[in-house]
Amino acid sequence: MTTKYMNQENGKIAYDDAGNGPLVVCVPSMGDVRGEYRFLILQLVSAGYRVISMDVRGLGETSPEWSDYSVAGVGKDMIALVRELNAGPAIIVGTSMAAGAAVWAAAEAPALIRGMIMIGPFVRGDGNWFLETLFSLLFARPWGPSMWVKYYSSLYPSRKPADFVEYSAGLLENLKQRGRLESLMQMLRASKRASEERIPRVNKPTLVLMGSKDPDFKNPESEAKWVAVNLKGTHTMIENAGHYPHAEMPEVTGPLILNFIRSMSEN
Repeated sequence: MTTKYMNQENGKIAYDDAGNGPLVVCVPSMGDVRGEYRFLILQLVSAGYRVISMDVRGLGETSPEWSDYSVAGVGKDMIALVRELNAGPAIIVGTSMAAGAAVWAAAEAPALIRGMIMIGPFVRGDGNWFLETLFSLLFARPWGPSMWVKYYSSLYPSRKPADFVEYSAGLLENLKQRGRLESLMQMLRASKRASEERIPRVNKPTLVLMGSKDPDFKNPESEAKWVAVNLKGTHTMIENAGHYPHAEMPEVTGPLILNFIRSMSEN
C-alpha cells in the first residue's frame, strides 16, 4: 500500500487505507507503528470492512515533532481523519494510550464514533515522577532505541509473530530517526486525565480486550473490568497473551473483534 498523509496542526499524519465497507480506524500503541495491526487488517478487510491504520504523532511515517503528545492530541487526529475521509461514523480500535485517545474522541465528537475496541487500555492516571526519571535514563540516546525494542519484546510473553525479528528491526530503525525517541518519551510522560475525565460522557458500544499476562498492568483483569464497567461495555481476557493479543494471538483475538463489530450492526 502507498502511504497517505493528512495535514494536521504542525505536521502530517501517515495512514494506510485498505478494503471497502463500514469504516474501522486502527491506532497503535505508543512506541509502535501502524504495522501493529497487520494481522487484524487482513481479517477485517476479508470480512468486508474498510480499514484505516494510522501512525500516531512522532512515530512511523508521521511527522516527528509535535507540540502535543497527549490523549487529546491523538484523539484530535482520530477525529480529523474520520472527517477527512467523510466515511464515518467509525469504529475505533486503539491499543494502550490510543485506547484513551479513543475515549477522548468519542466524548468530543460522538457523531463520528460508532464504537470502540480497546486493547490493553491506558485511560487513567497522571504521570509518575519516579517512572518518568527511570524512563528518561533507560531510554536515553544512544542506547534508548535498542532498550525500547528489548522492552517491546517482553510485551509478547507467550509467543512472537513469525515476522517479529524483521518487525522489531523496523521499529529500531524508526526510533533511531531524529525526533522519534523524543516523541515517545513525551508520550510516556503525558497524563491520561483528559480521557479519564471524559469517561462519564461516553455512551458507545465498547469491547475491552486484555491479555492475561500483560506486563504493563499489575492486575490486567482488574483494570479491564474497571474500564469496561465505567464505559458500560464488556471485557474479554485473552489467556496467556501480553500487551498485543491481536498480534500475538490473532487467531483468537480477530474473531472476537469481528463478532463484536457484527453485533453492533444487529442492534
